[in-house]
Amino acid sequence: MIFSKQTSALVVSSCLITILNLASVAPCAAADGETKLATPQSPRRVLLLWQGPDGHKPTTHEFEAGIRLIGNMLQRHTNYQVMLSKADENWERGPELLQQADTTVLFITQGSRWIQQTPERLQLFQEYAQRGGGLVAIHWAIGAKADEYIPAFLPLLGATHGGSDRKYAFLKTEFRPAQINHPIQNGLRPLQVEDEFYYNLKQVQSSTPVVPVMESKIEGEWYMTSWAWERPDGGRSFGFSGLHYHGNWREEVYRRLIVQGILWTLKEEIPRDGVDVSINEEWLKLPVLAEN
Repeated sequence: MIFSKQTSALVVSSCLITILNLASVAPCAAADGETKLATPQSPRRVLLLWQGPDGHKPTTHEFEAGIRLIGNMLQRHTNYQVMLSKADENWERGPELLQQADTTVLFITQGSRWIQQTPERLQLFQEYAQRGGGLVAIHWAIGAKADEYIPAFLPLLGATHGGSDRKYAFLKTEFRPAQINHPIQNGLRPLQVEDEFYYNLKQVQSSTPVVPVMESKIEGEWYMTSWAWERPDGGRSFGFSGLHYHGNWREEVYRRLIVQGILWTLKEEIPRDGVDVSINEEWLKLPVLAEN
């Protein structure tokens, strides 16, 4: 299945989207009338959350297009039920979806504020983490503007861009694997890239360390801009502060970083040379906006 703008958001069903050996499984009809692929294996469930436009100009903060691209890339690696859900307003299906998920990916605005929108939602994510659920956050999903959202978010993600002293930079700079051997780094390489990076991130105080995965050179210094964290509760969290610009999905290193971060939170083995993140050009296209 291709996750396009026209694809129904109700990807959740008892039928499964299979990534490998698609021809060997039988189709089944979902409740919304689409055909999906069934497999007898118990799937790992990946919940992909996005929000609508947040006031940034087109080609930036393109959350839905980025999430659909991730969904398309995930299909080739193993057997998953990939669940897409728009996280605006009250997110009424949240408890049901999170209960099913093995890993949840956030590509939204002010993720730490969103998770704490209500006490019930915060408790939902805390319970999800306690049972070992994986958590992935990309760009503005890794933080919030207000200081009040920092304390409860750090034990979930491990690091955050948050508070009145938060730092960010728009620049073209060097981006490279950090000086540590981590499976997410497999197949990654240094590159020059233009992006908005959040940096000088706040980190959790924990018995298990937050591990830098990628770093960016900003104001003459190297700063962690992507990380992995094996939480004390047994779950895994992964974050990346870049991807302000939708066009950066063209960078193979970016795509591989995100996909391998997700697979790592699922405790999957990452091949030494990295996973296949080749894409169809159609997956990068943004919807044409209607003129007023």
